[in-house]
Amino acid sequence: MKAVKMKEIREMSREEKLRKLRELELELLKLRTLVRSGGAVENPGRINLIRKDIARLKMALCEEGYRV
Repeated sequence: MKAVKMKEIREMSREEKLRKLRELELELLKLRTLVRSGGAVENPGRINLIRKDIARLKMALCEEGYRV
């Protein structure tokens, strides 16, 4: 999965951004749990990609005046 671009994020509605944010946070939680339990992640770079996407979404929401 590739990173979500800011242009795409800005075109989303607030509800879509919040839904995507929740999805990514849940996925990150699952991956971190897998790593901490000793499992091997299929794509370790995915964790960093998810973290950056979460940051982009939060930044876009803050630009709209919505505190996350």
